Amino acid sequence: MRDFDLTPLYRSTVGFDRLANILDNVTRSDGGSSYPPYNIEKTGEDAYRITIAVAGFTDDELTIEARDGQLVISGKKAATEEETNFLHRGIATRAFEKRFQLADHVRATDAVTKNGLLHVDLLREIPEALKPRKIEIAKSRPIEAEKVELDA
Repeated sequence: MRDFDLTPLYRSTVGFDRLANILDNVTRSDGGSSYPPYNIEKTGEDAYRITIAVAGFTDDELTIEARDGQLVISGKKAATEEETNFLHRGIATRAFEKRFQLADHVRATDAVTKNGLLHVDLLREIPEALKPRKIEIAKSRPIEAEKVELDA
């Protein structure tokens, strides 16, 4: 059992509500669901890819949404009127919902299905205002000129 009490964090910090909510969501149990299996890859310095096994689902049965700092990927099989008598059913096609917490300035840029896998590409784009910038040092006046101004 992994229950953490984050109450002291809420009591002693100001402005870290989002961080506390993220920690709260991460520590909350999701029932141990590993369906469907997925990978998270780093494909570049600021690029990532989530790959989910979605065998048996069509593109119309999959939904990808970005909301509240999360990427939510869900799949729901369309109702079929055709009844099939399976002797063995090993390909699961049950409904699913996977949630991925996104860092600030990370957004989904592309999604494609290929060979039973859903690939969602993510990119971190830091705004210009938040990027480090070099500040030029102005040429200073001679020390004697400063003394003259102070004496006057």
